[in-house]
Amino acid sequence: MKVKIVNKSDFDLPSYATPLSAGVDLRANIETPVVLPPFKRALVPTGLYIQLPAGYEAQIRPRSGLAAKHGVTVANAPGTIDADYRGEIKVILINLSEEEFVINRGERVAQMVIARHETAEWECVEQLEESERGAGGFGSTGRK
Repeated sequence: MKVKIVNKSDFDLPSYATPLSAGVDLRANIETPVVLPPFKRALVPTGLYIQLPAGYEAQIRPRSGLAAKHGVTVANAPGTIDADYRGEIKVILINLSEEEFVINRGERVAQMVIARHETAEWECVEQLEESERGAGGFGSTGRK
């Protein structure tokens, strides 16, 4: 699939790290380092703008290494970029650790996955069909 992209960053276009990677890494397009204190958020620009085909979205997801090693993740994971959005892709990072984290210029801060989606057409009914699970949720199926 071809996706139109405008790259106003100083970095190469996002690329897949391996042939079977689902996502591409997004880099911080910042002039100076950003200090992210514990339990605070930062909006990190990427310098990228995309035009997705109808029926697709871009999901902004955390990088597992940042989350595991530093407690830094995407606050609204997964963030959604709709097909009609034309603004700059920005990543909302949050530091869930007790130590400050420094975001450096060009650092890989998130990953982006392009995914197909459906548009629902609502059908109003008086009640829903029964299922084996019913209304059980939030741990109702146990831990095993």
